[in-house]
Amino acid sequence: MSVKFVNITNKDKRKVVGLMSGTSADGIDAALVEIRGNGVDTKVNLLEFETYPYPDQVSESLNAVFAPSDCSTEDICEINFLLGRLFAHAALDVIKKAGLEADDVDLIGSHGQTVCHLPDAVVPSTLQLGEPGVIANLTGIVTVGDFRVADMAVGGQGAPLVPYVDYILLRDDNVTRAIQNIGGISNVTLLPAGGGIDDIIGFDTGPGNMVIDGVMGVITEGKDLFDKDGQRAGKGKVNQSLLGEMLKHPFICSHPPKTTGREEFGFDFTRQIIFKTVSLGISDDDLVATVTAFTVESIYINYKEFIMPEHEVSEILVCGGGLKNVTLMKMLQDRFGSIPVVSIEKIGISSDAKEAMAFAVLANETIFGNPGNVPGVTGAKRPVVLGKICL
Repeated sequence: MSVKFVNITNKDKRKVVGLMSGTSADGIDAALVEIRGNGVDTKVNLLEFETYPYPDQVSESLNAVFAPSDCSTEDICEINFLLGRLFAHAALDVIKKAGLEADDVDLIGSHGQTVCHLPDAVVPSTLQLGEPGVIANLTGIVTVGDFRVADMAVGGQGAPLVPYVDYILLRDDNVTRAIQNIGGISNVTLLPAGGGIDDIIGFDTGPGNMVIDGVMGVITEGKDLFDKDGQRAGKGKVNQSLLGEMLKHPFICSHPPKTTGREEFGFDFTRQIIFKTVSLGISDDDLVATVTAFTVESIYINYKEFIMPEHEVSEILVCGGGLKNVTLMKMLQDRFGSIPVVSIEKIGISSDAKEAMAFAVLANETIFGNPGNVPGVTGAKRPVVLGKICL
């Protein structure tokens, strides 16, 4: 065993950086945490957090990769290393922001940037860019990356992986909690009161901010890339006809385990919606209100079909960028009625940092040889240790 491993695992507490860039692909979240222990009794303390937006040129390159006809193998190769450098710089900067040096940090866990996720293909596969070997060698810190691959190798969807960490951080003996992440894509983790790992329910519910952001980019000609505070949606009226058409998308009612992404709800989907909008004569504000309602309704339908028949949800804790959309949050609360829909920050967890924190915890599990997937969530045949370790 490497001396580095022995030194890390022998420590009572470890400082770990978690790095994450979600389906919105707008930047890198970096969280520096202190972790005590491993396994389900792990304790985590957030020390520092920062978000590093992608430079415009990098965003343009990523958008080209998301549309394979616009890029080459050379483009993918280059941006993989470029993102590795950006992830490394983010890690070093958040460490510096905390008043520490790289030598003070034991480990980095990097999810990378998903550019293609095909769990239902003939050969199920996934691709995250942001080369972990580059991160490790530029920072001098042991780095764990490519977390999805091992789960998919044993028949899983490769996501969502955060439910394992949700269980560590948020389980309660008396309260049945749903943790609803609304990033580019929305996903839910249900933690039944007093339940164990095998009782966790988790899956993607459909679009989060992705379609809203896509519509905003088109109607403002790139001036606004998201609906700030849900202001445009708040001024509009939901078009029930268009909403009904969108809700026919087969993913919405498909049975878990299930994951989705840009392949289903990216630019092509948004373009189709805008074409229908033109033919129906729907105003821009009404369009934004309607795609916002689409996110809300897709979440509600999935709870109604796959959670509520067997579980009485005590509260819904929301995290991710959608939490800042006031109109979306009001729509969610209205839809769920008496079930409280509140920010996860009300129980002391940073909404912005949570996803990056999760990959710090998963990296810690990898170093200790502990499985980090939940087969009942991903559909994997067995628990597996996640990630690739780069020294």
